[in-house]
Amino acid sequence: MTDLRVQPPAGPAWDADQLLALRTQLTTWAEALGFSQIGVADVNLGEAEPGLLSWLAAGWHGGMGYMAAHGLKRARPAELLPGTLRVITARMDYLPRDASIGHGDWRARERSRAADPQAAVVSVYARGRDYHKVLRQRLQRLADQLQAAVGPRGHRVFCDSAPVLEVELASRSALGWRGKHTLLLDRRGGSMSFLGELFIDLPLPLTGATAGAANAPAEGHCGRCRACLDACPTGAIVAPYRLDARRCISYLTIEHEGPIPVEFRRAMGNRVYGCDDCQTACPWNKFARRSALPDFDERAPLGQSRLIEAWRWDEATFLRHTEGGPIRRIGHARWLRNLAVALGNAWRATGDAALAAALSERRPGADALLAEHIDWALAQRDDPGGPTTGISE
Repeated sequence: MTDLRVQPPAGPAWDADQLLALRTQLTTWAEALGFSQIGVADVNLGEAEPGLLSWLAAGWHGGMGYMAAHGLKRARPAELLPGTLRVITARMDYLPRDASIGHGDWRARERSRAADPQAAVVSVYARGRDYHKVLRQRLQRLADQLQAAVGPRGHRVFCDSAPVLEVELASRSALGWRGKHTLLLDRRGGSMSFLGELFIDLPLPLTGATAGAANAPAEGHCGRCRACLDACPTGAIVAPYRLDARRCISYLTIEHEGPIPVEFRRAMGNRVYGCDDCQTACPWNKFARRSALPDFDERAPLGQSRLIEAWRWDEATFLRHTEGGPIRRIGHARWLRNLAVALGNAWRATGDAALAAALSERRPGADALLAEHIDWALAQRDDPGGPTTGISE
């Protein structure tokens, strides 16, 4: 239903006051839909193009060919969707509603679990419903409310579904700044949030720094801190604001299809889907806020599974436990590959014979990829030396 405070103009043009009122109304609608914050960015991202090109030229996108497939359209929203005049950027906090905040900090809980060799650690964001579905559906509802207010307009909703420079757009619309770990940081909520976009053909007033200094990204507040760089197990944050995805545990356990490079396997520890180390180390994440939605509540058993338990899931069990969540997209085979590495690390750390027995049980029927990882895992107890991370000494 159209809000009475937003009156469509008699003609096709909207004046500045009407557009400002519409932006204010969009903020109210977005908050009611569970978004933590929205902003409005311009479509001119020319200053970001050299950084994108150098990142791609270095090959730091690894096997994610889609990152390069559309060339500079990623930095040119009006070429990706002709007619686009503005991008509405949206941020949604995702810490589970029962996460400890402040005293008994959620970060301490996550560090404790990561320090337990036999825990199957899944990134916090992946323990609930697939965020792609949640954000897309709610962004579309926001778009529907906009259409009801202004009439048919060109628009398109995005959430990791097209070549969009999400952090750049969010920073330019004052949702936060790009942290040294390359994620968006917000002084009120840290980096534990998802991003989505709504491309529109309506010249809404810009928000934040973009309003006063044309298209300038938000000023950062990381200072001299390098906690995220120091915390990265594989040295994937090769310099402040520069991430080599090929070394990142999130990339290796989710996007990478082949064998996990041997030099990074010990550094993976017990992480079987994603990695939160740079975020648990970030001081700003003491301000991380719980989600307003039940969608991101932790689903059993993804937050509490033991390695052996998860290893023994057959494909049907895997599909049942991951239904509606992001983990399902990697498939059962890649899930087992990741678990084999984690079990090898736990076998090396604890000497628990049950771990070796579990690995050996699955070896006879394993395909070539899984068999190679199982063999590596079983050999770990006999090879206590060598580096424990992928970071060069």
